[in-house]
Amino acid sequence: MEIQEIKLEELDPKKFIEEKVAELREIIGKNRAINALSGGVDSSVVTMLAHRAIGDRLETYFIENGLMREGEPTNVVNTFKKLGVKVELVDAKKEFFEALKSIEDPEIKREAITQTFYKRVFGKIVKDSGIKFLLQGTNYTDIEETVAKIKRQHNVLEQLGINTEKEFGYKVIEPIIQLRKPAVRKIAKYLGLPKSIYARPPFPGPALAARIIGEVTPERVEIVRKATNIVEEELQGIKAFQCLAILHSDKVTGLRSGKREFGLQVEVRCWDSVDAKTATPTKIPYNILFRLASRLTSEVQGVVSVTYNIATKPPSTIEAV
Repeated sequence: MEIQEIKLEELDPKKFIEEKVAELREIIGKNRAINALSGGVDSSVVTMLAHRAIGDRLETYFIENGLMREGEPTNVVNTFKKLGVKVELVDAKKEFFEALKSIEDPEIKREAITQTFYKRVFGKIVKDSGIKFLLQGTNYTDIEETVAKIKRQHNVLEQLGINTEKEFGYKVIEPIIQLRKPAVRKIAKYLGLPKSIYARPPFPGPALAARIIGEVTPERVEIVRKATNIVEEELQGIKAFQCLAILHSDKVTGLRSGKREFGLQVEVRCWDSVDAKTATPTKIPYNILFRLASRLTSEVQGVVSVTYNIATKPPSTIEAV
């Protein structure tokens, strides 16, 4: 890997922002640029850097893929409107669910999301716009994990030998590629982004599809979306790097109202980590886990089993898929 990491302790936010804004102005010139915003800290930082660099010549889109958390698309658009950045919401749920139909293999699933995003949905928007510069929030850990073949990150392209100008028709610019997540958060705070963004727990590029073992369908997404809401509500006071809910594909035997119920299994994962390279399970008090399990089995239809992951990364990974 030829990219030189800027470590957190070496990072000067003011200098970094000034250099990246100048760099973006030089690369883009008087042209327009385009980017997709997910609301995560990575894409949010890139959006604000580009907005400072080229102002209204930046076109920002939120791609609603049907895989996001409850209310996320509207919340993101409204947050950035207050920051002076116009974000266009694009409904692409149909395209993504069609692409994911019948797929269970994790890597094929990620590739389907990548291809749908870059070719069928956002790629089409870029092509129709005629814009030749695409801004992307790839960070250092994304590159590291993909190159090491730990898992394929959907936003890693050029580092895998993909010529984006030839393949997709635009040049990819990655302003935060030298930073890991803690350093990106530091930049986000310095840029004046709200705490709801700079302190937000990591959320995967493939969104809730990375938390569904097996086929991704609208119905299964809704189950893990409800489970995610409950996990985040119950564990919001826990100091952890990330907490999440995983929907398993296997059904298990349960008992409800005196009758056998062949139902769903949700796995809860909560991690202590600094940079996502390694992680250990957070030691959550049993009474909190018990309350969490009670809510998941009573409020999420069909859930009869709740487990808590106690394996470290490695050999486990933070997300399931």
